[in-house]
Amino acid sequence: MKNNNNGVWIGVEQLQNDPSYQEANKNEFAELPVVDSLSNENTLGAEASRRDFLKYLGFGLGAATLAASCEIPVKRAIPYVVKPDEIVPGVATYYASSFVQGGDYCSILVKTREGRPIKIEGNTLSGITKGGTSARAQALVLGLYDTNRLDGPYRIADGKIQRSANRNDRGPSWAEIDKEVMGKLSASSSIRILGNTIMSPTTKKALADFKAAYPNAEVVMYDPVSSSALLEANEASFGQAVVPDYHFDKANVIVSFDADFLGTWVSPVEFAAQYVKNRKAKKGAKMSRHIQVESHMSLTGSNADNRILVRPSEQGAAIVALYNAVAAKTGNAAVNGPKLSGDQAKKLQKVADELYSNRGASLIVSGSNNKGEQILINGINNMLGNYGKTLDFAHASMQRQGRDKAVQDLISDMNNGRVDALFVMDGANPAFDLPNKEQFAAAASKVKLKVSFSTVPNETVALCDYIAPTHHLLESWGDVEAKRGQFSLVQPAIAPIFNTIGRAGTRQAEESLLRWANYDMMAGMPADSTAVDAPNGYYDKLHADAGAFYFEYLKQHWQEAIFPMQRNFATFQAFWDSALHDGVFEVAQEAPVMAFAADVSQAAGMVRKPSNAELEISFFETVNMGGGVYGNNPWLLEMPDPVNRCSWGNYLAIPVGWDGGNEFTSFMGLNPDEVKGKADIVEVTVAGKAQRCTVVRQFGQMPGTVSIALGYGRTETGMLGNAVGNNVGVDTYPWMSLDQYGNVQYYATVDSVSERVGVEDEFACVQYHHSMGLKGIDPESGEEINVDEKTVMTLGSGFQGGLTNRSIIYQGNIAELDELEHHIEEKRSEAQKLNSHTLYPYDEYKENVYGQGHHWAMHIDLSACIGCGACQVACIAENNVPVVGKKEVARHHEMTWLRIDRYFYGDYENPNVVYQPMMCQHCDNAPCENVCPVAATNHSSEGLNQMTYNRCIGTRYCANNCPYKVRRFNWLDYTTADLFGANEYELNGEEALPFGADNLTRMVLNPDVTVRSRGVIEKCSFCVQRIQEGKLTAKREQRQLRDQDVKTACQTACPTGAIVFGDSNNKEGLIAERMESPLNYLVLEEINTQSAVRYQARVNNKNEELDA
Repeated sequence: MKNNNNGVWIGVEQLQNDPSYQEANKNEFAELPVVDSLSNENTLGAEASRRDFLKYLGFGLGAATLAASCEIPVKRAIPYVVKPDEIVPGVATYYASSFVQGGDYCSILVKTREGRPIKIEGNTLSGITKGGTSARAQALVLGLYDTNRLDGPYRIADGKIQRSANRNDRGPSWAEIDKEVMGKLSASSSIRILGNTIMSPTTKKALADFKAAYPNAEVVMYDPVSSSALLEANEASFGQAVVPDYHFDKANVIVSFDADFLGTWVSPVEFAAQYVKNRKAKKGAKMSRHIQVESHMSLTGSNADNRILVRPSEQGAAIVALYNAVAAKTGNAAVNGPKLSGDQAKKLQKVADELYSNRGASLIVSGSNNKGEQILINGINNMLGNYGKTLDFAHASMQRQGRDKAVQDLISDMNNGRVDALFVMDGANPAFDLPNKEQFAAAASKVKLKVSFSTVPNETVALCDYIAPTHHLLESWGDVEAKRGQFSLVQPAIAPIFNTIGRAGTRQAEESLLRWANYDMMAGMPADSTAVDAPNGYYDKLHADAGAFYFEYLKQHWQEAIFPMQRNFATFQAFWDSALHDGVFEVAQEAPVMAFAADVSQAAGMVRKPSNAELEISFFETVNMGGGVYGNNPWLLEMPDPVNRCSWGNYLAIPVGWDGGNEFTSFMGLNPDEVKGKADIVEVTVAGKAQRCTVVRQFGQMPGTVSIALGYGRTETGMLGNAVGNNVGVDTYPWMSLDQYGNVQYYATVDSVSERVGVEDEFACVQYHHSMGLKGIDPESGEEINVDEKTVMTLGSGFQGGLTNRSIIYQGNIAELDELEHHIEEKRSEAQKLNSHTLYPYDEYKENVYGQGHHWAMHIDLSACIGCGACQVACIAENNVPVVGKKEVARHHEMTWLRIDRYFYGDYENPNVVYQPMMCQHCDNAPCENVCPVAATNHSSEGLNQMTYNRCIGTRYCANNCPYKVRRFNWLDYTTADLFGANEYELNGEEALPFGADNLTRMVLNPDVTVRSRGVIEKCSFCVQRIQEGKLTAKREQRQLRDQDVKTACQTACPTGAIVFGDSNNKEGLIAERMESPLNYLVLEEINTQSAVRYQARVNNKNEELDA
């Protein structure tokens, strides 16, 4: 174990005294020649006439207007904030709705401008997500304007959608498709409806009504990333196949066995908000302790206080070891199961001591998909008395309902001819995300009728006979019961886009099923129509109005099933209006008395046995890609994975110290090209199936193991998902297997890993981009090193701390809080003393100018930042940040205004992690401002570092002079802002319109933010458009601007509240309160930039004995 007690580093190359890294890092921001591929003789010349120029300019302005000419949502939708009679130009309207995709859930507000949904905000009224969001939720609006969305129903033949080449051909109508589908069904038809987790009570009612017409219909639910074993274990333990309601905020000790509860497991937005409540670094405050047992560095593991490295096949043995250790303390009998030996067993004994000391205030969770292991986890929680305290079943979660065995039974039934028709719900893609997808495809070919409700083409659509596309979520009516008794509504923020352009348009899947079941809307309607005030003849028109049909069906169900649960409203209409306005309705639930009744001895016999293989591989879900359903969203594809910092693909993570008997350089940790956008490619064979993977070295990856993200390698995603000209990443599902109980296993043994078979030239890893390290010459060695990084470490040879003694990252243990505060105070005093030696009278100027009126500032708590990336995608959506594609990312040309830097500290083989959101620091003494020859960047009286885009001539002096490396240069016209074709970057690499040029895609643009063109610098603006909006609102209401009237996009997106924005001159405001912490510091304070962003040091609660 090699420990770096002083240094903080970002990667191997920075730790290693590597000349290649030093050279690449030094030249990162050097002047680059304009190569032929970037030059444009015609554009740069004067051949275009003034008339043509004005014509282009006029069209550019007109395009935005055309894009905005879309229909507002139907008037039955109720805005969240106000109830306008009509859309007011220039004024945003918000609709309370829900983001739901399989088990993903957030209660949201949809911001619309002139009828266009453009931004997602969190709904603070939700008792589940409490205003937080995720990267996936933030990217929802881009999916609405996906050019690959289907504009109506189609027939499918030989795996191809039957579209006519004639643009005037409207294609089949819904009436034609309805007639053909219904003609192939009969009352005795054996029908299967296949989907991911369904959380909608009204959808379940529609499925029940469909089943009433077709008694042999069955609903089969599965999840690409399954919690099937967890459901089975709770059914065996408590008689309910549900996920418990976890309370991470009530736990003093949290132990997670490979459950990424902060990133992807069950309800990460909810859990993240709970988790940080007990992670406040204050004197006298008790901080929870988090211990993660895993083999690869997950997002949750990177936030843990301690990580215990256990191979994937040994997870069961580790759970047995902890169970027996706790049983010995609580007087329960031990179980016979796989044994865990060595240091890990000793560490788990110490973990048991902590758990026993916190009986009733601890929580143990597991991401295992093994029933026996999950039962033992329940047994541990039961022995510790945690049920009813840190977890219960009062509001049991409905976010995981899929059963792996059910879909395997479906395959068997299809093979045996017991299925006449198969309907696949939107989001489900079994032809891609099942381990035995080939078996599914072969079995599906034996089914006579197959219909998909997908909004876009995918691998499963190619197997079907018809596609009946449902509405996008932002066009839909619906509801969600994410937890028992906690309901939220889905309401449209825009009328269905394709229903107004001459095509048949889309239709909700539930409505299609009800129509095919000949459902009568009037059936079951209450005799008194007090709930639904409708004019005479209104219901006769329901079958002709797609939007009204399901709206009334939903409303009727809420009147019959949900309205009786409440006592606050006398009439249903008042209740309905309130629920639509708030977006949520919650019913108090009492926790049922449930006794643990599982046979733990039998469960121990079901636990997986450790493997004797030399190498194991684990498959994990990322926060951006999920199981693959988001494979067509460029915002998520370009978002770097928080841990390995790579985008546009999945990469094989290997231990840093691996030698493995292989000769290729990346495994030896000596590949100098990784910093230059290149990485080794190897061939990996699992279960006899070989695939080529790009390799990335990962701190925290356990020796003897490798890992890779699932959900990549899609073959049917359209232009955006294949924007690099190839399938993005490697499909890992063929490497997975089913255990003897039919549950998917997310690990495997590796047959072989080859030596290097190639080099990926476009390695989109941003870890080494935009380094903030200052350089200097070591007087002893004569080599260039980071300033103040003199200490040479012992890892390999010639290693040194990455950021030693620099004011970029401060971190410490809660047990040494006083020492950390003293250290920060000492360093800040040194910096302030150094900065005082100047002729510039900053203090006087600050008091006389910046001390008056508003002075905007930001505070970021690094102990609360979990690195989830929600803020990054929110910034992209709010500020029209362009997508550049893999090739440009590899060239350091990514355009994100806000990046999340990841730093390691502590043990080299098993380090701790700090995430640091880094955006423009809006320095009061900004180095960028005084080097611009045309004053394109300047400082406002309110402390904002401003950009004047039409003044910028692209010298990039400001970017070179920015010590935080947060300025971005538009090397190409990524969004067709100037409409000169030769400037445009074709993201898909073909002769087609570039991404962002299509009018449908451009509807996502925020009209309050200028769309930049080629040759212009851009950066974080502190969401100046929101500041102006807040000021205008206050002026209109004839009042002063109140604290937290203005919130940046990153602040509102954050599920943990790590980011706070406000007026630092308001001494009663939240930002002033946050600024008082003795753990605060300014990044690079010693260079006297006078940053407006303060960071609060990362503090953990490490048990040093577990690292011994």
